[in-house]
Amino acid sequence: MVNDLSAVQRGIETARGLPNAFYVSEDLLKAEKASVFAANWTAIGFGKDVPQPGDTWPVTFMGSPLLIVRDRAGRVRVYNNVCRHRGMILVDKPKRMSGAIRCPYHSWCYDLDGKLRSTPHAGGPGVNGHDALKRDELGLVEVRSHVWRDVVFVNISGTAPAFETYAGELIARWSEYEQPLYHGGEDSSFGLDLRANWKLAVDNFCESYHLPWIHPGLNAYSRLEDHYTIMSAGGFSGQGTQVYNPVLDPAGRAFARFKDLDPKWDGAAEYIALYPNVLFGVHKDHAYAVLLEPRAHDHTAERVEIYYADAAMAGGDWAGLRQKNTELWKGVFAEDVGVCEGMQQGRLSESFDGGRFSPVMDGGVHLFHAWIARNMSKVAAAAEAA
Repeated sequence: MVNDLSAVQRGIETARGLPNAFYVSEDLLKAEKASVFAANWTAIGFGKDVPQPGDTWPVTFMGSPLLIVRDRAGRVRVYNNVCRHRGMILVDKPKRMSGAIRCPYHSWCYDLDGKLRSTPHAGGPGVNGHDALKRDELGLVEVRSHVWRDVVFVNISGTAPAFETYAGELIARWSEYEQPLYHGGEDSSFGLDLRANWKLAVDNFCESYHLPWIHPGLNAYSRLEDHYTIMSAGGFSGQGTQVYNPVLDPAGRAFARFKDLDPKWDGAAEYIALYPNVLFGVHKDHAYAVLLEPRAHDHTAERVEIYYADAAMAGGDWAGLRQKNTELWKGVFAEDVGVCEGMQQGRLSESFDGGRFSPVMDGGVHLFHAWIARNMSKVAAAAEAA
């Protein structure tokens, strides 16, 4: 695997894409769980999932049971969704806790800040404790987390740099968009089921090369020549357009814009994949985030959430226009499903060697493949050293 990955990390003119095994092997997906997802800042949910203090949202990400919680102070936190007693799952569906988080098995109870509050009958009938059970040592296991642009990120290994460092270059690039985001409501959420490896969704998002053939409607006003490639050694890549201007309302009604944007954003928009698994889009009047959840080596769940610049845009008066915007993006993302699934099928060809990159059009894709290769090579090198 290491020899193959050295070819991926060559310059784009001679590099090859990741080997087929990275798309068709369940074992390699398991290896990615540790080296790509656990070791870095990975998206698992949204702040909107837990809007009020006491709200909880269970997540199973790549087999790991996690629990997103908004505590009494309004802070979003993430815990292992497991009781410290016997390993019972604590919360099996989204719910608001009026009191403690109670284990349904033996009723051990935890505060929203993770502290173990009570252990009924743990010392025998009517005796709710025991000297051997140190409550201050048996709180919920908290997972390092951070919320940016309403996306909940976790670093399961605890070894990644601070999120502000990890994503610092992208945060700086979009500093003008460090403004409140207002989710559009139920009509601004949708999901897609992709029978393809998660990395193919990232590949597709990072380039505009496919635009004329896969997105003819979008290409009608945002042509290939209007796009540019975005690349960063800071763990992200993507593409932008200089002529974003869809007409959702022939009468000219338009969403409120984000405040104090540079005039360049009057017609510009950018679409960036923050590695490993979240896709962002920013526009003058709305933004979106796409969370990619690998469910198998050839199965990815895509969750899309759309946000606006003003709370009024989430109101009933704007429902029709929001629905049109959601339909626009759902149509665009649906057009990508077929090519991602086609590439997945192509990866079953024993003669395919990972492919080559267009030195001009595929810079963002090559950067992503090289990032995966570096992360995976670290694990392989550590294993060889051991």
